[in-house]
Amino acid sequence: MLAIRTRHRKAAPLAAVAVLVGLAGPSLTASPATATPATAAPATASTANTDYDSTYYKDAIGKTGDSLKSALHTIVSDQTKLSYSAVWDALKATDEDPDNSGNVILLYSGVSRSKSLNGGDTGDWNREHVWAKSHGDFGTSTGPGTDIHHLRPSDVRVNSVRGNKDFDNGGSAVSEGGGSLTDSDSFEPRDAVKGDVARMIFYMAVRYEGGDGFADLEVNGQVDNGSSPYIGKLSVLKAWNDEDPPDAFEERRNQVVYDEYQHNRNPFVDHPEWVESIW
Repeated sequence: MLAIRTRHRKAAPLAAVAVLVGLAGPSLTASPATATPATAAPATASTANTDYDSTYYKDAIGKTGDSLKSALHTIVSDQTKLSYSAVWDALKATDEDPDNSGNVILLYSGVSRSKSLNGGDTGDWNREHVWAKSHGDFGTSTGPGTDIHHLRPSDVRVNSVRGNKDFDNGGSAVSEGGGSLTDSDSFEPRDAVKGDVARMIFYMAVRYEGGDGFADLEVNGQVDNGSSPYIGKLSVLKAWNDEDPPDAFEERRNQVVYDEYQHNRNPFVDHPEWVESIW
């Protein structure tokens, strides 16, 4: 059940949602992850979602830097909050395999797995906190601990390998990780979702600014942040945002979260260029 309801904004037209739902999702296989290129094309706004500029984002348009971050914080903080148990069913909708409605796509491995195999056993999928819940010690409390903009289905074992590591390039291959890499203090997701991971992290840093009784979450330039309310590595996450722009699956997911669950959006899916403007 939905737990805490705050005021929310008008949902997008159903026709627009239908178009997004019909778009193809990500490939279920991924080539091995590679190091960040020396240069990357700058991220640009998603054409499909600039329609929100005159409504949802109207108080942010034209702003930059801290002013933009502050405006976006105010905008996205107007949301419906979920209980942790409600996250299970939400993820079955937000991460549904577009080619098989009975399955979800697992974030790090890219595997399509039955929605019914949610749990904590080997072969199951569970609720991965992309912003590791120990980074700020928010656990599974309603708020950052249940915010489905950064909660994603993940294979139980691969999720355990990621643990609470920061994000960076390099390491050895994660078994059945779809091309993900890891070392002692960082995790590199498969190429197809590097930008997704980055935009989830940037969303969290904008949404949770020290209010609501939770820590001020911030992106920094290091790894091995432990229990501090920080996640890195900023330069790498910015590069991932550029080299892996939002695709149809990510855009559809953002729409479903907005229309059916939290009624707020991840602004960096709609405007990935805002990452560079703020950071």
